[in-house]
Amino acid sequence: MGGRALCWLLCLLQAGRAGGAELTFELPDSARQCFHEPLQRGLKFTLDFQVITGGHYDVDCYVEDPNGKTLYKEAKKQYDSFSHRAEVAGVYTFCFSNEFSTFSHKTVYFDFQVGDEPPILPDMNHRVTALTQMESACVTIHEALNTVMDSQTRYRLREAQDRIRAEELNNHVSYWSVGETVLLLVVSVSQVMLLKSFFTETRATTGAVST
Repeated sequence: MGGRALCWLLCLLQAGRAGGAELTFELPDSARQCFHEPLQRGLKFTLDFQVITGGHYDVDCYVEDPNGKTLYKEAKKQYDSFSHRAEVAGVYTFCFSNEFSTFSHKTVYFDFQVGDEPPILPDMNHRVTALTQMESACVTIHEALNTVMDSQTRYRLREAQDRIRAEELNNHVSYWSVGETVLLLVVSVSQVMLLKSFFTETRATTGAVST
């Protein structure tokens, strides 16, 4: 019984998600970055993206098929998700554009998944009998792990956004504090010089009257 449970556990751990890649990259102002992926006909792909830092946290995005047909196009989006099944085989292109911005650099995260998720159990899609209790537990755990991974990704992105915003706020507060300190020093020195000039004029006037 223990060996069978271990076998199912190994199958669960080895069950992979759909193939693809995720990347976080810098997108300079007035720039465009494109990525290319060869796909077979009938293969499903999903693109999820989110702007982590920069400006108003927005970016232009579009997806084209091998014939140059635009499958998806959105302007100034903070985040979005797009799924499509390839109708023709060839190299698909998806691009992120920051050409509308002249001074704001952006940091963009995207997750590009290709293909349907493989079944975690052998011949799961062709079975005519019900799943055993152990198999049902494996499927439930696998789905829960996928949910946890997606949640961790969202939390990491949110944490990165919050950290960068906190650092920017800290820099602004520091600069403002330095500016206020310099202004107070200037005002203090000016007041001292003004009071000193009053006493100097008074002594000079008193000396002239005595003579």
